[in-house]
Amino acid sequence: MTTRAQKVWEAYEAEDTYNFPKDGVVAVIRAIVNEHQYYQCCEDEGVEDMVVDARVLYELADELEAL
Repeated sequence: MTTRAQKVWEAYEAEDTYNFPKDGVVAVIRAIVNEHQYYQCCEDEGVEDMVVDARVLYELADELEAL
């Protein structure tokens, strides 16, 4: 398992199961964004967009599915 898949899995496991699966799903989404976000500068001076590459998300999904 890659380090990024491990971090996402750990975020899922760390959540309380009282609201399962909602809490785990929310934690996973946040962990994915935290691990894979980058900033892209736009045409407007001083404006940056936070971006997550879809290819990276599909690769991560494949890694997590293999667990």
